[in-house]
Amino acid sequence: MESLYVHLFHILIVGGLFLYVGISKTNLPNFMYIVLIALGAIIILYHGFKIYKKIIDGKNPWVNYIHFFLIGPLLIYIGLNKEKTHRLYFELLLMLAFASIGYHGYYLFQ
Repeated sequence: MESLYVHLFHILIVGGLFLYVGISKTNLPNFMYIVLIALGAIIILYHGFKIYKKIIDGKNPWVNYIHFFLIGPLLIYIGLNKEKTHRLYFELLLMLAFASIGYHGYYLFQ
């Protein structure tokens, strides 16, 4: 049941947010940049902890590495650079939106 909520969260909330930011690009309201910085920091802290726990338990934390090294820093980068963020980073966020929706959509129906 827990994985059902994880999949739905990533499809609806994460995918929707990343699509919104990626499509809006530099036309975001100012408060969204603060939200992106906070979300990026939370992702780095949470997945850093998960990496530590999985290494201790002898598990492979590959998904957590993606969040820790790619997604969290990308959100912080966009949040800090605001309207000066290069188009490349918004397109990368769009690709992550489609990856999140596709990956979790696939496993939701498995």
